[in-house]
Amino acid sequence: MDNKYKIYNNISGWLVWLFATVVYVMTIESSASFWDCGEFIAAGFKQQVGHPPGAPLWLMIARIFSLFAGDNLEQVAAMVNIFSALCSSFSILFLFWTIT
Repeated sequence: MDNKYKIYNNISGWLVWLFATVVYVMTIESSASFWDCGEFIAAGFKQQVGHPPGAPLWLMIARIFSLFAGDNLEQVAAMVNIFSALCSSFSILFLFWTIT
């Protein structure tokens, strides 16, 4: 019975992750928002230092996602916002597994 629970728990967790990812990606903003969002997008794209203490790993991975925009600089903010949506949906996945 324990093995069956683990299988159902894993499948349920990934379904929750998929649902959260779809909802977050559907509701991203295609440009830079007010407050810190624009600063983090610019710092990730240009590999600059954000306000202390910063988030070095997040900024490095945001740079990788900004490369998916290609030559279209208007899509950089959307790509970084998709990265943020993926981070949030993975936190929902781990929260689900922590609770269950």
